[in-house]
Amino acid sequence: MGSSVLIAASLGLGTTWLLVQLALRLGPDAALRWHRSDWHHTHRGPVPRLGGAVLAVTFIVVELYVAALHPELRAGTPGRDVIVVASLAMFLLGLWDDVRPLGATSKLLGQVLIASAVCGCGVGIEVGTMPFTGKLMHLGSWGPVLTVVWLVSLTNLINLIDGIDGLAGGISLMLMVLIAAVAHQNGNFELLACGMAGGLLGFLCFNFPPARIYLGDSGAYFLGFQIGLYSIVNSHKGTIMAALVAPLFALALPVTDALLTLARRGLQGLPLFRPDRKHLHHRLLAAGASRRKVVLCVYGFNLVFLGMGFAAFWSRGEWVPMLSGTAVLLLFACAGSFRFSRRWFAVHRVVRSALRMRKEVQYALALSRWLELESRRHSRPDELWPDFVFAADKLGFASVKLTLQAEHRLWQRHAMSVGAARRQYVCPNGLYGRLEFTAPACPLSDSVRARPCDRDVECGVRPNGCLAHARVFDTICELLAEAWHRSAAEWNGGQVPLQGSDEKRLPELTAKPNGVVPAPYPTAAGIKSLASGLSTK
Repeated sequence: MGSSVLIAASLGLGTTWLLVQLALRLGPDAALRWHRSDWHHTHRGPVPRLGGAVLAVTFIVVELYVAALHPELRAGTPGRDVIVVASLAMFLLGLWDDVRPLGATSKLLGQVLIASAVCGCGVGIEVGTMPFTGKLMHLGSWGPVLTVVWLVSLTNLINLIDGIDGLAGGISLMLMVLIAAVAHQNGNFELLACGMAGGLLGFLCFNFPPARIYLGDSGAYFLGFQIGLYSIVNSHKGTIMAALVAPLFALALPVTDALLTLARRGLQGLPLFRPDRKHLHHRLLAAGASRRKVVLCVYGFNLVFLGMGFAAFWSRGEWVPMLSGTAVLLLFACAGSFRFSRRWFAVHRVVRSALRMRKEVQYALALSRWLELESRRHSRPDELWPDFVFAADKLGFASVKLTLQAEHRLWQRHAMSVGAARRQYVCPNGLYGRLEFTAPACPLSDSVRARPCDRDVECGVRPNGCLAHARVFDTICELLAEAWHRSAAEWNGGQVPLQGSDEKRLPELTAKPNGVVPAPYPTAAGIKSLASGLSTK
């Protein structure tokens, strides 16, 4: 069996290596390239998103090897055909999303349907183990519900952590190695898991920063769903034992990051499945760390939790309470090292602040949606700017500046005051310029008696709904910058960058005393340049 494991891993590695080389040789107009209209992506150029397709082919090749040379293993694994077909179905759902982006509701519905089909075919969690006592408990009608929740959660978790080069692939590799070790004891999917581990190793050679190929949603869904399925099948006919607990230890850091992200979005009134740049890896990047340092740092933390997963499995669950306490302490230490704990541990303050800014966030979301819809009504791209200025004025910004290749446009409500905060956003790949926002200074900022936003009765502004509040300003800035990027991409299909005129500078625009914002149309030369640039797409 040892030689078969080595052959399966080598087959997966070789197949992935050859397929990635083939994908990279495709022309510059190859399908499934990075969506340049995706605001939350930090990529700097178009990169093939064919990693999911490569791993799906590797999966089929390894499964054919097992069927041809080890038919007894395949025949001795109940529900194997169901798992193979369901995994490929989840890959196709992600592939559809890569080719033509689906809404969050559509994707979630598709995932639930595929997971429910797996339950209907007899693969699922049927029996659970009581904590500490080890007593078995039949789940009854709760079994299918837990199975669907488990599979959908694992599927989306891998997709959530796929926010930086090499992160999702590396963590998936660690999990596949853990699953292969569990499968070696239970005799289920050992060769297939080893083959996929080899395939992920080959994929990481091209996905490690700077990445030359990405997983895409198809690859993230495919890997997450497989990890969830293998852990169920290897858990002694559906018993929630060490085979199910071990992957949770290996995923402790990503699970914590995902839970905090969902809690933050829900409290602030943001869509739960809205992508953003506030995950752990994004915060490390914003702190100045390079992509490689961030990935290696997360790998290091995850390897510690992976060791706990192996310990939980080898002890047959006896060490789970002790390991759980150790994992919680490590997570607290991790949060403290990144200065997250001081803010998040003040739960009442975080909840109060988030709930009180919900109305402003909801208003910004409504204006963002209006801006995207309005962009479809324009005949020239320069008409986007007046609408953007209108939204910025409604949201209370002091000024907004847009810098294109050869010009910049500036709108400001009044002269800049001391203490005004500034934020700058560069649209992904530089297609639609660089935006700089300025917040109005708080009228109470010179007070030494109390913090601003604690004295809303005196200034007449509701607390935490004012852009002078740092957290409100950061959130609204990101929403409006994303709205500009998506609106510009909606207008020209995300294919051509907005070109500026040959002039170095456009006149600065200031709101009139009556509050009417002048429409900052470019010069005739600028319009001609915009039209000629878009006609080349």
